[in-house]
Amino acid sequence: MSSNTLTIARRVMLQVVRDRRTIALLVIVPLVIASIVGVSIPDKSMLDYTAPAMLAMLILFFGFLITGISVLRERSQGTMERLMASPISRLDVAAGYLLGFLLFALMQTLIIFFYMVYVLHINFQGELWQILIFQVLIGIGAVCLGTFFSMFARNEFQMMQFIPLIILPQMFLCGLLWPVSQMPNYLQWIAKFLPLYYGVEGIRAMMLQGQNLLDIGKDVGILAAYAVGFLGLASLTLRRSA
Repeated sequence: MSSNTLTIARRVMLQVVRDRRTIALLVIVPLVIASIVGVSIPDKSMLDYTAPAMLAMLILFFGFLITGISVLRERSQGTMERLMASPISRLDVAAGYLLGFLLFALMQTLIIFFYMVYVLHINFQGELWQILIFQVLIGIGAVCLGTFFSMFARNEFQMMQFIPLIILPQMFLCGLLWPVSQMPNYLQWIAKFLPLYYGVEGIRAMMLQGQNLLDIGKDVGILAAYAVGFLGLASLTLRRSA
């Protein structure tokens, strides 16, 4: 990891930390949504089944949204233009943003997970550290996804339009609301091309069946491939301005 990557990551983290309203939203919004989920599902067994998929979905949603809007703001303010005019490589820029925003994706992951476990009292099996590592992998993919698609938006309104295009289809097809096996064959086929499908499959296997990272190696490998692929695409499509 180059010093340029670390410098960009540090600047990104400091910029977000200085915005107190953003930090408050990063903490409060996931708790509000998790609370609504807990109250709206009174059946404890159903909550235990739904919670892992909800964790994966929330990590993807918030990681995508926060990263996309923040990177778009960097371009609008001219920061991206200054970076691109410097001798720093495109890959260093993309990796720096990934590392910088990953801290906040990790923070939200921990907040949502421990809130569901210790406040909503969901039951889970498997090793806690392995579950958290898998959730971080989902968060990395979300940050890479948000970085990539932010390159195609010229303002925050356009970035928001990617949510129904990119996030909502994955919510409906990942098995969050109903089992993928009960969907029509063509929807099952589409679901297998979506990263959230593998995130939900993997985290349910760990939290409901007690499997470890080696047992879900296929899901880990596919999510890692998605993250690397979108990071590479983001570095290739970096634009100086909005």
